[in-house]
Amino acid sequence: MHSGRPAARPSRAEHSNYDGSYSSSVERSRYEERYQAERADGRYSYNYNRSERPHRSAAPGQPGEGQPHKGKHAGKGPKKGGPSAAPKAKKKKKQPQLPVPVKYEEIVDPSQDLRLNKFLANAGVCSRREADALIAAGEITVNGVVVTELGSRVTRLDEIVYKGMRVSTQSKVYILLNKPKNCVTTSDDPECRRTVMDLVKGACEERIYPVGRLDRNTTGVILITNDGDLSSKLTHPSFMKKKIYHAWLDKPVSVEDMQRIAEGIELEDGEIHADALSYVSEEDLSQVGIEIHSGRNRIVRRIFEHLGYHVVKLDRVYFAGLTKKNLPRGRWRYLTEQEVNNLRMGSFE
Repeated sequence: MHSGRPAARPSRAEHSNYDGSYSSSVERSRYEERYQAERADGRYSYNYNRSERPHRSAAPGQPGEGQPHKGKHAGKGPKKGGPSAAPKAKKKKKQPQLPVPVKYEEIVDPSQDLRLNKFLANAGVCSRREADALIAAGEITVNGVVVTELGSRVTRLDEIVYKGMRVSTQSKVYILLNKPKNCVTTSDDPECRRTVMDLVKGACEERIYPVGRLDRNTTGVILITNDGDLSSKLTHPSFMKKKIYHAWLDKPVSVEDMQRIAEGIELEDGEIHADALSYVSEEDLSQVGIEIHSGRNRIVRRIFEHLGYHVVKLDRVYFAGLTKKNLPRGRWRYLTEQEVNNLRMGSFE
């Protein structure tokens, strides 16, 4: 008869085939010892899945100590968000590295004289106007003598000192910028607006400045350098360097007005004509390409406004042999050696 009590469950040691691997009493005894040792030092857990636990002994070629059993859950790590899940390391953002400045030595006769204010400007001390103020205030010495006369001339062999330090001419740096909108072409803006100098900040240690001007909302090619002689040649009216603009107008430009611009129109500051003029697209007569050599202020906008058009957008695509090819809006680059040589020699239109 049954007593009503359930039969006692056999212990692990008494179980004849606990997991199919332990068949002898010696093996069962070893397993029991290891089991008790794991329980004693806390390594054993009832949450372990048997297929996840390593076998205590293994035949050659089978998983053994230190090798996980290739079962259902083999190779799986802790669940996402679990207590043992290691936090993911944040990837550090790579800081953009500025290109190495390309500098060129000044090619001049050291014994050739020049005005003192121009020497100071070329050396990156200040602008010519600011240099005149420093000279008048007696802050500049030449060969140990204070010079206050404006228009004084020096050579690069003279010792010019400002604030106790000798002034020497700098290496020349040439930067091409594709100017964006809402950016003024000046070294310093009293209204604290964004300037072209903000866009090239850190490009070099020398004092550089833009060559010529573009309106705040005019985009395109502009040269920034510390080469005063080149800057004068590119901006002086007598040199007449070619500039090409792409203009978007508020309405189609008539053929008659295109002819008038090519032949010349009279503005408040004199007659002006385009050297070349064409529609950018036959499908859109409101886009015009205009080539001009004049350096008058806002000249392209004034030409079209004189004929009753409003310039919606204006982009300078060519200046003194330089284009914005492969240069995105708002980005800059150093000129190549060939481009610098072309500028210095004037081998462009």
